[in-house]
Amino acid sequence: MAFTISKEFHFSASHRLEDLVEGHPCGRLHGHNYTVEMELAALDDALDKTGFVRDYGDLSPFSSWLDAEVDHRHLNDLLTDRNPSAENLARWIYETWSDRYPELSAVRLSETPKTWAEYRP
Repeated sequence: MAFTISKEFHFSASHRLEDLVEGHPCGRLHGHNYTVEMELAALDDALDKTGFVRDYGDLSPFSSWLDAEVDHRHLNDLLTDRNPSAENLARWIYETWSDRYPELSAVRLSETPKTWAEYRP
């Protein structure tokens, strides 16, 4: 049996996607109000002595990084080795933070209220 917790964060940014068919709207410079959900997991016997997977307050460095380094940025300038699609953004966030949060089990990212991408290694 495993426990999961998650916390939601928000940022706004622009991007432009490459390798799309001529005239695709995502090929033009545009922006989104993103939602990021960090999911952390632990087995029954891996909860800390308080009974937490991890204290939600421990995620404040991620929130600070998101505000300082990602919010109101052009994502093509941050993800220079891949197209800044929602899928690639979710993976990039996971790869950037999984060493800091070994309990990180998935990153979900939304560009619109109806669309989500998830990276779960």
